[in-house]
Amino acid sequence: MSMNTRERALRQRHWLISLWPLALFLLLAVIAGQMMAHYWPRILIESIVFQKQLHQQMAGLLQQVKAEPRSAGLSLVAFSLVYGVLHAVGPGHGKIVITTYLATHPSRLKSSLKLTLLASLVQGVVAIVLVTLMLQIFKLSSRQLHQSSFWLERGSFIIVMLLGGMLCWRALRRGYRVWQKHQNPTAVTIHSISPLPDHQYHAHCGCGHQHMPSDEQLQAGADWLTQMAVVLAMGLRPCSGAILVLLFSKVIGVFGWGILSALAMAAGTSLTISLIGVLVHYSRSLAVRLSAPRASALWSSLSWSLLAFVGGAILIAVGYLLYSSGSTEMIGGIRPFAR
Repeated sequence: MSMNTRERALRQRHWLISLWPLALFLLLAVIAGQMMAHYWPRILIESIVFQKQLHQQMAGLLQQVKAEPRSAGLSLVAFSLVYGVLHAVGPGHGKIVITTYLATHPSRLKSSLKLTLLASLVQGVVAIVLVTLMLQIFKLSSRQLHQSSFWLERGSFIIVMLLGGMLCWRALRRGYRVWQKHQNPTAVTIHSISPLPDHQYHAHCGCGHQHMPSDEQLQAGADWLTQMAVVLAMGLRPCSGAILVLLFSKVIGVFGWGILSALAMAAGTSLTISLIGVLVHYSRSLAVRLSAPRASALWSSLSWSLLAFVGGAILIAVGYLLYSSGSTEMIGGIRPFAR
């Protein structure tokens, strides 16, 4: 066997070996999707029942605040914080958006946490502004309030689809540019493997492998337009629990405490979603480190483009599913995919 044939065979084998992290990721995604499809109805019913119980306890605390604001106010805020943490654990489109985006787009941890915190804050603020405008300023009915919340929810689903389409387009464009550079040998030279069998891989070894995402890849999809779309897709839909608390607090005359309760819910939600964001961030980093020793710069760039395209396609499918299954009727005081 000639040297060129042997080298070509080694490159092909190492290229195939470098595929296993992506294959594992796709396999886990398929398994998770099948499990979710099987257990989703039960999860949804249990979530609705559990949140109803929390809403009843919240209503009781608001009544206590009405009678004794000083002693019961702190209990209400603390319970609202816990409610936000627990409520965010349940099923919701916001977690689908952030986990899909962070899993398929390399980004720094600081940027990931900024997105989760800002989205949770926006969701709480949207609920407060909506109730204030509809009930305090325009003096409209609670039914009209729920209808407005419904259309905001529909708007957030449209943004999810638009975000997915934007990510797909950028992934295709980025992958095409990478492939063009590879086809032009004067533009970039990429070595698939190291000729040294005892080569030690590190960030500055000069072997031609891409050990971690480049700065360009870390910034891909991190522009202000993409980040704003992620935040709006997660936060434009007002929190159902905050809506109910604000509505009830307005009825019994403790609207100020209702606002504090809604802000505490947003803080609790941000804690849970930030934790999810951190787990996704480090899981993705682990996959990158596992694939780095044998992944060429070409394959690393193309694989990130492929993952970004898959993430965008998932968001399009989820947004369409949620939009097409939307209803103006409230289900037990909350909606599915509340977060």
